[in-house]
Amino acid sequence: MNGLHLIADIYRCKCPPDMLLDRAVLEDICVRGCADAGLTPLGAYFYQFTHDDGQQAGVTGTVVLAESHLAIHTWPETGDVTLDVYVCNFSRDNSDRARAVFNRIIGLLEPEESVCHDVIRGRIPAEV
Repeated sequence: MNGLHLIADIYRCKCPPDMLLDRAVLEDICVRGCADAGLTPLGAYFYQFTHDDGQQAGVTGTVVLAESHLAIHTWPETGDVTLDVYVCNFSRDNSDRARAVFNRIIGLLEPEESVCHDVIRGRIPAEV
């Protein structure tokens, strides 16, 4: 289960509004971003929230990867997003691939501010 978990709280995004409001647009960005980074998408589920009047609201979504997952949640009212990318490093080190998709999506969102954390998951091998 050794791996890398990248976590971001992203604030006041200046990206085109459809990135935060449109399920299909955000899903395409996330799935394509994972594949372009060398990760293996196995499936995706993205949900479009709507306001009472039927207008698009936020989106929540996950991309299940052979290497683990990407999860994203948007709050277009404030321009905020949370993003998680977790990769297992069991059969190969996927850390650079995870960082590539993580940084690409954050760059596309054009935030005024982001708070990011790298969490090393699993057991760290003992030094010999």
